[in-house]
Order: sequence, then structure tokens, then C-alpha cells
Amino acid sequence: MTVVKEKIKARIMAEGPMSVAQYMATCLGDPDGGYYATRDPFGRDGDFITAPEVSQMFGELVGAACASAYQALGEPEQINLVEFGPGRGTLMADLLRVAALRPAFLKSASLHLIETSPHLRKKQQETLAKTPLQPAFLDTFLDVPDGPLIVVANEFFDALPIHQFIKTEHGWHERVIGLNDAGELTFGAGTARMPRSELPAGLAECPLGTIIETQPAANAIAQELGVRLARYGGAVLIVDYGYLKTAPGDTLQALYKHVYDDVLAHPGDADLTAHVNFEALATSAIKGGAKVHPPMTQGDFLLRSGLLERAGTLGAGKTHLEQESIRNEVERLAAPDQMGSLFKVLALTGENCPFPPFDSAD
Repeated sequence: MTVVKEKIKARIMAEGPMSVAQYMATCLGDPDGGYYATRDPFGRDGDFITAPEVSQMFGELVGAACASAYQALGEPEQINLVEFGPGRGTLMADLLRVAALRPAFLKSASLHLIETSPHLRKKQQETLAKTPLQPAFLDTFLDVPDGPLIVVANEFFDALPIHQFIKTEHGWHERVIGLNDAGELTFGAGTARMPRSELPAGLAECPLGTIIETQPAANAIAQELGVRLARYGGAVLIVDYGYLKTAPGDTLQALYKHVYDDVLAHPGDADLTAHVNFEALATSAIKGGAKVHPPMTQGDFLLRSGLLERAGTLGAGKTHLEQESIRNEVERLAAPDQMGSLFKVLALTGENCPFPPFDSAD
């Protein structure tokens, strides 16, 4: 039994069943055995490969968008460049390589990486050791200094804890994790109920057993981003897998040794994620004061940003095998049946800040 599983069972025995949010937070962040706290899960040797690990083109095109946003802001003398959950630092390294083509951007920028894992901070430091900006590591967005900002969050919000509610004969009760008669982890319906006033529109008549998810942690960050954008100006780029309109469904999933797994089977050793509700993120950002640009799929964002042109440049003069590899990377990033449609891109800005390529989609 893993350290995390022992802790979870002991806590349930002492305090009673825990919410899905508490379970996710413990599995991912426990300092003694949490998934992100104790290992490098990224890349071909980890449990999953993110877009920056698929191809340098992803980070380069994100970097080009950030450089354009900096120019649209009027090239301020000081700006905070922020990344949430930087993984290995791969995206930021590729971003800074493109940003170097606009020297004023690099001269103005202070780099802040929001990362709580000591293991991943060390990996990010190594990756960015020879880049033109050296990072300051922060625990939360609230630690970012005042001033205009450019923020990137790729596959960050999907790992934030969610709450689940299940429709029962007595209303919507919070879904919890307890122990069965054999002492093993199991799902159940807790005593906490969702007030009818908080139930998303159109879901009141769902059948028994229906599950809906809420994401208060993600929404709180989106609202704070909105507050900062309204106050100081800037741009935020959020890339993640999820859905554009609030809908019922259980999206909590576990990935263990490269395959999908029972979410209760390997706490601490499996990655836990849930699909991001982009409608809720956008609503929270607007509440904070941000302008929300119409979201688009990752495929559309990359193609509008010049993915095919960049692929052609990279492939010029290369061998047939190298060109084929680049074509495969383009397919992986942008094809509808791969990452292109599942992943969505949401752009937030201050009131008067254009953000190509989203403005052409307004």
C-alpha cells in the first residue's frame, strides 16, 4: 500500500468520507508521496506527453502570440511573464527562444513560474539554465508582483481539484470517497447537498445517478486573473482539454503507467485529472473584469498562428524521414482526432488589448 493510500484511509477512518476535491488534492500534492510532488510525469519516460513535448512548434507559436500581446500592450517597460504549472520548462524554453526575436520584450520581462513541486522546480531550473530570463519560483498567482502581465497555462487547470455532485432521490448530494466493508476505497453520496439555486441551468430534471462537476479552485484563479487584467492590463492564454458549455458527466480520470486506470486504485501513483469547464472559467474571468475572447480549438489556434508555415520552415532542407516526423507532429498537435479538437484555447485580456489570432475570430 502506498504512503498516500495509507494516509487517505487513516483520514477517512478518523474523520469520515472525503470529497473528490480532497482526494484529488491529496493524491497529487501530498508532500510524502503525491504524484506531482515526487516525480517527473512528463515526456516519453513519464505517464503522458504534453504538447510542448510533442514538438517545439507548440511553444514557439505560443511565444509568438505572447510577443504580439506585448506589442499590443504598447511594449511596457516592465511586464510579468508568468507560467502556471510549467512541467519540465520545455514550453517556456521554446517561448523564450521566439521572444528573443523581440529584444524589448525580454528586456522588460520578469519571469515567474508558479510551481509547488520541489522536484519539478529543479527540472525547470535545469531546462531554463541557458535561457535569457531566469525564473522566480512562486507558490501561487497571488505572489506575482503588481503590474501588466502575460500568462500561459498549458494543461494546468485540469489537475486542480473538482467537486462532484450526484443526483439522488433526496436531491443533489456531494459525491464522496469512503471505505467499504472490506476496508477498500469506494464512492458514495455524502450528506452535503448542492442548493437548488446553485444548480446549473437546465440540469434540474436529470435522471437519478447523474453526476455534475464544479471547479471552485479553477474559477477562483480565473477571477483573480480577471481582476489583475482589469487593473494592470495584459493577456492570458489557457490551453487545456475540456468542454465549452456546462454539461453533466463524470470526467474524473486516472492515468497509471501510460494507461487509463480506476481513479481509486493507485492514489499517489496515478495522475488524476478532470475536464475543464471553459464556460465557467470564462464567466469567472469576466466577473473579475477581464475581456474574454471567443475560445477555439487547439487545432484552430495553431493553424491560425502559422503552424503549417513553421513546419515548412523547419522541414526545409531536411531528410525525408525528418520531414515525415515534422508532419506527424503537426498531425498530433492539430488533427481533430488527436489533440486538435479535444484541447481548447481561451484568451483573456484587459479591456483594450487585442490578442492575435483571437481578434480575427471575435
